[in-house]
Amino acid sequence: MTSLGIEKLHDMLKSGEITSEELVKESIKKSHEIQEKCNAFVTIMDNALCEKITDDLLSGIPYGIKDNYSTKDILSTGSSNTLKDYVPFFDATAVANLKKHGAVAVNKTALDEFGMGGTGTTAHTGVIRNPWDTRRMCAGSSSGSAAAVAAGVYPYALGSDTGDSIRKPAAFCGIVGYKPTYGMISRYGLFPFASSLDTCGVLTRSVKDAAIVVDAMKGIDKNDQTSWDSSNIHLYASIDGNVKGKKLFYIKEIVDIKNYPDASNELKRHLEIFNEALNKLRDIGVSIEEVSFDQELLKAIPSVYVCLSCAEATSNMSNLTGIIFGPRGYGDSFEKLAKDHRTKGFSPLIKRRFVIGSYILQKENQERYFVNAQRVRRLIVDKMKQLFTSYDALILPVSAGVAPYIDGSKDELTSNNTAILEEHLQIGNFGGFPSITIPDGFIDGLPVGINITGNCYEDEKVLNIAYALESTMDYKGMIAGCSNE
Repeated sequence: MTSLGIEKLHDMLKSGEITSEELVKESIKKSHEIQEKCNAFVTIMDNALCEKITDDLLSGIPYGIKDNYSTKDILSTGSSNTLKDYVPFFDATAVANLKKHGAVAVNKTALDEFGMGGTGTTAHTGVIRNPWDTRRMCAGSSSGSAAAVAAGVYPYALGSDTGDSIRKPAAFCGIVGYKPTYGMISRYGLFPFASSLDTCGVLTRSVKDAAIVVDAMKGIDKNDQTSWDSSNIHLYASIDGNVKGKKLFYIKEIVDIKNYPDASNELKRHLEIFNEALNKLRDIGVSIEEVSFDQELLKAIPSVYVCLSCAEATSNMSNLTGIIFGPRGYGDSFEKLAKDHRTKGFSPLIKRRFVIGSYILQKENQERYFVNAQRVRRLIVDKMKQLFTSYDALILPVSAGVAPYIDGSKDELTSNNTAILEEHLQIGNFGGFPSITIPDGFIDGLPVGINITGNCYEDEKVLNIAYALESTMDYKGMIAGCSNE
């Protein structure tokens, strides 16, 4: 039952065909089964309480919460050893809003430590495995949420997205990943990574389910000054699949096979699948054009992201000293205590990010690195906003191929110059743009995704385009089988 969509489950709950208790128990049972195969969770709430069934679509339906959301009286670790014992006294606003709608949280999902990774391999609880093939990664950082939804534990789970942390795991796990416009959902209670980039969002198995959940979470919040009033936006109600006359564009430098002279068969097939999706959109009345983008700006995306995210992370995490949160360090001075705590408490990846961020923020380096990165970010965002005056949305493949093996091996080496193809989703975070990934097909039994990004505050348009494309394909609602072959 838990593998069904929100609308269907709601109808079954309202009619009495199933009860919330039955649904929650099944979700908890599946959580334990998936944990053995995928290691997707930090905490499973075996005593989760069911809610009264109302007319609200989410009432009585189980879901998962990424473990970088604060949950009252429930362990919230950020998948870091530093916060392995941290139990908050309040709920994140997004979680509190879902409670108001009667949603039932049944687990906290594992992630790359503090969301600072793209592999799902740095959680203090261990590697998170892809349910389509447990030898492969889920991408990150919303790895556990993606794995759980893909495996049918529940219809949706919360994620967060700083660079592509919802959308790429969604692609690798064959589900929908939606990052709304920056500030549509309050970030109060979300552990901060890079505050100018962080966005709350959701992973589901259909576009409509994503709309339902974000409708319930969104809204202005006095505790988050970056949130805004979205009461005039009705995502679920706006979805009708009518996209005739819409104009989309793709970036030539990213998808032109000529730019990948040593492309693998996997990459070639992925670009073929992408073009097949474009033709499906053309068949339903969408105009799609090729646009050239300054290649130097595209090449700068990864370095701009590293500069900004590491600098902001270093600032945001300055409170993790071993005094306020987490296991206490040792030393006879604050400096020695903090050094001991950080040395033992953080993984090598996090420590590297902090070293980079500290270097960038040194007075003598700020202009050269941080300020220049902000300037390039502005150039990229301005170019995108200019394009959005002529087009309704950008459409691109999510990655160069399928989920990589956890051990680093590959069936076939991809092109050595696919960095832009792998990192372009960061544009959505640079500009705060709404962006959604949906399943686009399979390569050798493994899913790949396609992404649609639009202008700020045009979430309704972006989701409707995604829904229209989804409706032309047979990949909605897929359930992964947790194969290890």
